[in-house]
Amino acid sequence: MATADHHQVLEQLAALLEERKGADAGSSYVASLYKKGRAKIAQKVGEEGVEVALAAVGDDRDELINEMADLWFHSLVLLADANLTPADVLAELERRFGLSGLEEKARRAQD
Repeated sequence: MATADHHQVLEQLAALLEERKGADAGSSYVASLYKKGRAKIAQKVGEEGVEVALAAVGDDRDELINEMADLWFHSLVLLADANLTPADVLAELERRFGLSGLEEKARRAQD
């Protein structure tokens, strides 16, 4: 994929993950995750988060990139399972843009 297409990766992957929701669990890894349920998908996100942290402290650039890709991938599966899209998350990040992190956390605590 060319560099100019990187901004489309999330949308394309999200569409593919949506298609896999109805697929036979034996036909793809993603379909098997959906069949196992949200708790298993969330567990995978947690496992990948730990692997990202370990890669970061290991100071291995390639390992960090690979583990982060796994984390993002499983996070996208979790979003799709919850009937959410990357656009939902990007909209929230856009809403937060320009806010102090401390201010944003204080707003969430009030809600």
